[in-house]
Amino acid sequence: MRKNIEMNFYTPPITKHLIIINLLMFLAKTVATRYGIDFDDLLGLHYFMASDFRLYQFFTYMFVHGGFEHLFFNMFAVWMFGRIMEQVMGSQRFLFYYIVCGLGAGLIQESVQYVEYLYSGLSEYEAVNIGGGLTVSMDSYLNRWTTVGASGAVYGILLSFGMTFPEERMFIIPIPFPIKAKWFVIGYAVIELLSAMGNSGDGVAHMAHLGGMLFGLALILYWRKHPGNGNHFFGGSSGGNSFFGNGNSGYGNYNQRFTPYEDVTYQKGPSLWQRFKSWMGKQRKPRMDVNNSYIKHSKDMQWRQEKQDREAEIDRILDKVKKGGYESLSQEEKRKLFDASQR
Repeated sequence: MRKNIEMNFYTPPITKHLIIINLLMFLAKTVATRYGIDFDDLLGLHYFMASDFRLYQFFTYMFVHGGFEHLFFNMFAVWMFGRIMEQVMGSQRFLFYYIVCGLGAGLIQESVQYVEYLYSGLSEYEAVNIGGGLTVSMDSYLNRWTTVGASGAVYGILLSFGMTFPEERMFIIPIPFPIKAKWFVIGYAVIELLSAMGNSGDGVAHMAHLGGMLFGLALILYWRKHPGNGNHFFGGSSGGNSFFGNGNSGYGNYNQRFTPYEDVTYQKGPSLWQRFKSWMGKQRKPRMDVNNSYIKHSKDMQWRQEKQDREAEIDRILDKVKKGGYESLSQEEKRKLFDASQR
């Protein structure tokens, strides 16, 4: 029973480390606040024309959150969807994708703020009335434009999941029925766009969320157009982390339990199921090892019957994967499927 839980909830290294780093940063922020140190001011992404802006903030802002609720929902999404996408992409590629989405979200947010700065005519003023009879200098006002949180990278992960498993059905509270992943992602994007256009003033960087999805989309389309070019970041390589957590942990390699990412997400030509079943059929072909024991068994009717039974069992397991997904398999069925893929 313990092994089943570990298999179902196994968290690959990059996903696990991202969650740990964000938790540690939140604890550090809580402690620092007691000593008068403002992490949001130091590490949050300031508007690029503000005096407190630093270039490194494009990276550090992704690991600082405004509160526990903000942190919890972002890290829950990273764990729920990131662990799946890391196993599909490979650890190094997933980390690269995460960072690119986060940086892209920051760039879009800066661009939107610049447009707002020009549209509002703030360049014509030296001070701003922020309400309550309080007036602050323009520099102090611009320093208030600070963005924190991993939401941009998280939305990039949601996009990659929806594009990789578009037909996967999901239960989303409070919707009482399952919806397909592709509609879930499209719905989120539409909500964010409408919220940004509505200028609700809720303190949420909606355009940054869309920016993470936009850069994620561009990167996925690049990978589809340039599959397997040999580059560790853009092309990846064979091999990879074990789904059960006991395999080679070299970053940048594909998981042996999955097809390469550009094959998983490529929608033209044969479907993923057709590719997988064809691949499994090739893997089940007996090797032409020349040894007396193999020749003896190959002529034995009992061996032939056992071989047919094994193939029938694998076909049954593959049909079960097609209907209910990989997680619907029992531990024994997963073992049989893995053993068959190694032949």
